[in-house]
Order: sequence, then C-alpha cells, then structure tokens
Amino acid sequence: MEKNELENYLKQLENLDKELTEGSDPDELLSELNKVLNGLSTDLQFDVTKKIPQVNLKFINKSNNPDPIFAHEGDSGFDIRANLTNDVIINEGQTVLIPTGLYFEVDKGLEIQIRSRSGMALNTNMFVLNSPGTVDSFYRGEIKIILSNIDNIPHTIRHGDRIAQGVVCPVYGEGNLNIIKVEKLSETIRNTDGFGSTGKS
Repeated sequence: MEKNELENYLKQLENLDKELTEGSDPDELLSELNKVLNGLSTDLQFDVTKKIPQVNLKFINKSNNPDPIFAHEGDSGFDIRANLTNDVIINEGQTVLIPTGLYFEVDKGLEIQIRSRSGMALNTNMFVLNSPGTVDSFYRGEIKIILSNIDNIPHTIRHGDRIAQGVVCPVYGEGNLNIIKVEKLSETIRNTDGFGSTGKS
C-alpha cells in the first residue's frame, strides 16, 4: 500500500473520531467506520497478494486423467487422481500404493505435500497414511499415494478417482538451512516440559 493511500485512511478515521466527539449519530458513524475498515482490509489483502511470488510447477501427466488444477478460487491444494488399469479393492485395515501417472519438477526451496482429501477421510475412513507425504525438489519419479483403509468394510478405488491433494509449500531444506551442532541450547520457561505440559484447560 502506498503512503498516500494509508494517509487517506488515517484521515478518514480522524474525521470520524472528530464527528464522534461532536455528538454525531453513533449508528451513522459506525456504518461509516465499517466502510473505511472494509476498504482498508481489502487494500491490505490485495497488497499482500501482490507480494506473494509466483512460481511455476512443471509436470508430466502420463495418465488419461485431467491435468491437476485448482478447482476453486483460493484453493490451497489440487486434486490427485488414481491411474489404474483395473479397480483396486482396499480391504479393512489394508494399505495400498496407488499410482497416479503424475511426475513433477519442484523448484529448490519448495516441496509438494501430499495430503488426504477431507471428504474421502470423512465418508470412507480412507486417508493418505503418511500425510503429509513429501515430494522433494530433486525427485522426478511418479507420484504414488499410500492409501490406508481404517473402515470396517472394503472400499474400491477406480481409475480417475480423486484420492489425494497436493499442496506446494516453501521449506528450509538443503541449501537453505544450516544444521549446527552445539554443546548447549538456550533455555526457556518451558525448557524440557513435553507432552501435556500445557495442561488440560
């Protein structure tokens, strides 16, 4: 946001404060205040969006499934589909590796996180076992999904089923992070208190 735009919002707020002290109608002032704050919020969100760097994710799709895309505006993840010649039945308590026919080229400093689809987990009790799975920047092999069935009935996976979602995230990995061995760590109030140390309330 430019300096003059921010100054304009501050001036509007100052004017509203002045009107309030002069005894103007509080309801009208509240309505005006909401307009100013909504405008400021919208401009700030737009400003943040402009500063998020655009990155490219190259991929090869060797299946006849649709290419991975974001289904809705604002989505974090794209759907990943099963690439199967025959249906796969996942029995209760069973874990199966499902191919996708997708290959990605991930830039260094990023990773693809493979996550469960919430609808599948809720409706079928099937989920990505190692969620989130990690696709590193130098991996060029096929993406395969580890699906686990914790339901008490078998479930069938068919070609084209949406079985997982991919989310691209920045990471501090090799080349971005120095792992330093030391003799002592800094102390905090919590120190070594671990599981359950924050209490139940």
